[in-house]
Amino acid sequence: MPRPQAVPTVQEDNDFTRVIEWRFAPDAETGWHTHEFNYVVVPMLDGELQIEMKDSDDLFADLSHGISYAREAGVHHNVINASGHEFYFVEVEFKDRPMAKD
Repeated sequence: MPRPQAVPTVQEDNDFTRVIEWRFAPDAETGWHTHEFNYVVVPMLDGELQIEMKDSDDLFADLSHGISYAREAGVHHNVINASGHEFYFVEVEFKDRPMAKD
């Protein structure tokens, strides 16, 4: 049976960042995707996510409200809410830009 889809809401998208709020009903998923940019995730609730990876076993991550984590570009995965309740986080992607010259 197909899972419900997580709901992304773009809060900001400019030359240097993209900020997206991801809301998950219980068992909702993002769908398979690859991150184009380095990013930080800020959980807004306590919860557990299941991370499906193409080339390795699934991971389970216990997340705590306000405790962020960062990942590099190129991650290919599907994120599933394994919490049993609604869960959401804010994702901040850092777009590549040339370094400022002095």
